[in-house]
Formats: sequence, C-alpha cells, structure tokens
Amino acid sequence: MANVQPGDALGASYRFVEPLGSGAVGEVWRVSAISGGPDLAAKVLRPEHAHDPALVERFVKERSVLLGLRHPNIVAVRDLVVEGERLAILMDLVPGGSLRDLLQERRTLPAADALAICAEMLDAIAYAHTRNTTHRDIKPDNVLLTEPWAPGLTGAVRVSDFGIASVVHERARHTTGMVGTPAYMPPELLSTGEVGPAADLYATGIMLYELLSGRTPFAGTGTDFTLAYRHVTTIPPRLEVPDEVWEAVEALLGKDPRQRPGAPEAAARLRRLAARYADLPALPVAAEPEAFAPLERPATVLRGAGTTPDAGSAPAPDSGFPASALPDLGEAAQHTVVRSMPRPELRPRSRPAPEPVRAGWRPTWLTGKAVALIAGGLVAAVAIVFGAMALAKPDAPAAAPAADSTASQQDAPLPSGLSIARSAQYDAQAKEVRLTITYAAQKAPLAGPFLEVLPGASAAASCPPATWEKVAATRNQPSLTGISAACGWSLGGITVPAKGSVEASAKIPVELVGEDALEQWLQGAAAATTAAVADPAAGGSAYPVQRLRDIQVVTPARTVSQTALPVTLVPVWPGGPDVLNPLYTSPSTGKASAMLAAVAGGEKGVRFSDGCSGSLAVSADGLVVTALSVSPSCILRAGVGNFTDLASDPFGITTRE
Repeated sequence: MANVQPGDALGASYRFVEPLGSGAVGEVWRVSAISGGPDLAAKVLRPEHAHDPALVERFVKERSVLLGLRHPNIVAVRDLVVEGERLAILMDLVPGGSLRDLLQERRTLPAADALAICAEMLDAIAYAHTRNTTHRDIKPDNVLLTEPWAPGLTGAVRVSDFGIASVVHERARHTTGMVGTPAYMPPELLSTGEVGPAADLYATGIMLYELLSGRTPFAGTGTDFTLAYRHVTTIPPRLEVPDEVWEAVEALLGKDPRQRPGAPEAAARLRRLAARYADLPALPVAAEPEAFAPLERPATVLRGAGTTPDAGSAPAPDSGFPASALPDLGEAAQHTVVRSMPRPELRPRSRPAPEPVRAGWRPTWLTGKAVALIAGGLVAAVAIVFGAMALAKPDAPAAAPAADSTASQQDAPLPSGLSIARSAQYDAQAKEVRLTITYAAQKAPLAGPFLEVLPGASAAASCPPATWEKVAATRNQPSLTGISAACGWSLGGITVPAKGSVEASAKIPVELVGEDALEQWLQGAAAATTAAVADPAAGGSAYPVQRLRDIQVVTPARTVSQTALPVTLVPVWPGGPDVLNPLYTSPSTGKASAMLAAVAGGEKGVRFSDGCSGSLAVSADGLVVTALSVSPSCILRAGVGNFTDLASDPFGITTRE
C-alpha cells in the first residue's frame, strides 16, 4: 500500500508504525493501539481485494470465525478494520521470525527438531479443522516462531493466516481457480480442482521434507506449472532418513487425500519419532535429482477445457501439455498465486421432440370409473403376490462373529491441551476387547478424573463390566458429576506430565459381530465420550480437562491506582461461563480449586502480565496485579496452563477521589 505512511491512522484505534513485509494478498505492518497495550501486526489487504464488496462482506461474516480461533499454536486475530478502501486484519505480533527465515539461515534441521515443529503445526491444523476451517496455504512463510530458534526449542510455533486464504478465495468446496503456492500445492487441486482439510496435511508433509532436506521434494527446472504438475505425476525422491521417518513423510505426501492421516494422528506419530530419533544429525542439503520417478498410474489432470490460449506462451518442459492449456501460476514456486481458470461453457443437450400422441378409439364401456376399479384390483393382486413371496422368503443369514482384530482412534486436541488416543484388540475366542487409552498433554500438566464411555456391543445391549489397570476407575454417577453418560466410567489417579503421556487400559467382555465390529465399537465409544463432555446442558465442574472450553479474565470496569487489581478467572464450559464457580481469584485466599489443579497444575500454572504499557505491575510469582498509574483503557493478559493467550476486557485506572 504505497499510500500508507508510518504514523497514519488505521481506523479509530490504531496507528501504523513500520512495514514488516508483504505477500500475495497484502502488506504486513506493525501497528500500535492508541489506547495502549502491546503492538500488533496488521495485514492490510491489497486495493483490489478491498474494492471487492463481496469479499468485504465475506470477511465481515467470517469475523467470528477468525476471532474465535484460539489455540496455542495459532496466531490470534484480534480485530478487523473496515475503513473506506482499507481492509485490515489485526493479529498478535510474533517476533521470532518465520520458518522461511530459519530455512534460509540453517538450510536443514535435525530430524527431531523438524518432526517437533511439524507436530506443533499439526496441532494447530487439527484444532482449526474441528472448527471447519482449512488453511489452504500452509508454507514456511506462514509459520512463525515466538522466539529465535535454538536446537530443542518447543512450544514456539505459531501458524498464521488461518481462514484468510479461505475468505479471500471464497471458501468454495469446488474451486474455479488455482489458489496456493506451487511448491506446496496438493495434487488434488490440479487433478480434480477440489481441496479440503487433507490439503493442509499434504503441505505439512512438503514442509517436513523441506526442513529435513533443505528443498521441497518436487523443486527443479521448469515453469511453476511443471513443478505443480510433478505433485500429480511423480514420486518424491527418497531421503536418507530412517525408514520410520520416511514412512511418516510418505503418508503425509499421499496422492490420494483420502489416504492421508488425520492431523491428530499425524501429530502423535511425529512426536513419537522425534523422541525416538533425538540424536539424529541434520542432513546435508539435498541435490536436485537428475530426473523424477513417475507414478505407475499417474492421476488424471484437468487440461483446462474451455481455456483461451495465451499468445506467445511456450510449452512447459516435461509437462505433456500444450502451452495454451497451462494456467499462469506466477513467478516463483514459493509465492502464493491466485489465477482464475475459465469455466467451460455448459450447453444443454438437444433432445428430439417427442412424437405427438395420436388419438385412438376406445370402447364406450371404458369409463373413468371402470379404469379406477381395474387399477385398484391390479394393485391388490400385486400386494398379495409380493406378500406371499415375503412370507415364503427364508430368513437372511446371521452376521458372522467378529474375528481377531485391532483398531485405533484419536480425538482432536482439546483446548486444555489434552489429546486422547485409543487402541483396541479383540480376542474372538475369549470374546473380550483389550482397550488402551493414551492421554497426552501439551504445555501444562493435566490431571483426572477423566470420563470414558464403554458401550455394549449394540445400542440395545447392556453396559459391559470392565477390569481396569493403572487407574482408579468407578462408574460415573450423574447425581455427583452432573454428566449423563450411559456406560460411563470415571478414571481417577491420573496425572499427565507436561509434554508427556500416560496410559490406562481395560479388559471388556463383549461379544462383537461383523467384519468391522471392533472399529465401529471403538468409534462409538469415542463419539459417546465426546458427546457427554461436550453436552451444553451438563452443569457442574466435573471432568474439567475434557470439558473446559475457554477461560474469561474478569476485572472491574474501573479500579484505583496504587491498589491491587481484583481478577477472577471464570471457566467457560460447553454451556457457557460459570461465574459462580471461578477457576481462580487474585489476590488469592485459601487453597487453589481442584479445577485449577487439574488443568494447570495449580497456582504455578497461572501467570498474569501487563497489557497496559507499564500501567500495571505484576508480582514476581505472576499472581498478584497492582494498578500503578492512571490509564483510560487497560487490558490484563493471562496464561493458565495450555490457555496461554487470555486477555481481559478493557478497564480504566483512576486516581483516588
């Protein structure tokens, strides 16, 4: 935006400070809030976007989605400014640079670091996918770090621009253009024109390959379309990494989006590999291959039916396409490109006119009443015949008992940082399911009790008993917990360390029938558990690690300088905030609540920080806040366990009257 200068106003609340960079859809500026508080990053969309009334309308409609994406690994959107010809998105300022900067500096990373970074990215992707938001432009430029990278650094990854590409490019399921960055484009975008959540997994696989080798797998000579076409027709060159690591990369880079793993499953796999290969050194930068190995059965690629040839264009090397059929994808494989693809004109097929029905003679007795009687008789006769056939038909054979089998399932990460993975084995002879549940935590330690639902073999079956190991288990009692969950178990005595995991296991005598019976049973158990803890009608504070959705930082609308600021942390459950049962109050009196101990390890998991440019002072332990100087509008920031990006509503600080 050439007309933007430092010091210019952005809406009524912000001022431009300095430019930070530019991208395909706009420029990024550092901005300051006129009322005080930390600086933010403002992505100011290009004029052609801001002049599009439909796009502006979509942004306004998506405002709640953009503002609602709150996850430790996602750059939070704070505000949206629509002012005349200017459209800007206000986000947290992340100071540690991007993964693109890191790649330019380091070229390659040790396997453990590359795997850990991509696992944190997948945590963000998994969370966004549960809220029906697909990124569509995952690449190193859109992955930021909260601090300069150092070997072994964890918890610093922040994915930016979530939802922005979807809004700018009309979040349509069936695209009419090429949207994305050629080096990271999923093959289905070219082969079918469709993209979904699996596209984010593919782009993460490209980035993992790049972090390990210093280059994207299909980079090489040729135009951008040549590069994009390789995603469809060739396989990535093998890296000199352990087979397990390479198999994880290949799984993310699957040509068929239906065969790629889900984001939670992929994140868990990469974390396991990062721990297993912690001492593996970084690879040298991979050389460009002499040739790319083709697929045995390359996928069908749309050849731009209905496109208009560009005069003077040259054919793309090794693409197999005439130049007239190739869309212009831009100047660099690392740049996001947006190019429309003309739709072929659809013409209705001509059909021969039906022959006119010639009037014929009919008997005088064939009246309308006679026709009705005849039709009724025919219907009755047909019903009698089919009824007799149904009675005579032998009963369908009963489904065969389930054979020995295994199944696995993983939930999306919860806001508290809890991830739950379940695996099951069925012993057909003993008619018993062996269930193993793995609870994993992100930034903060987590503690039970946890709820698990173990249903019967069918909807009509009674709840089976269970023999639990490594855990203190009792039946869930709705009268005590407020949670109605048929066949529910309350698992106590579990403490999950930060960035660690623990297991609980059970033997369940249940007779399964059918080929996929174990998988269906396991999916049903997970779905019933999720439904129970997400029930908005449930009251109380039971199972906080699974049920807590957010935390509100509540302060008085006005306070007096040189006094302690009263702060209340209000838990937000699926049914809404519970002001009567706060999570924590500051200054604190008495023992910390059991809820706080479960989701953050107690008071040690709570930290307040000044969001008012020095008008607030926080004690050394981060638990007591004092108002220092007069300010018309302040905010207080807070972190509680895995909820690391909390902020209060604005409040004022006045002098004593």
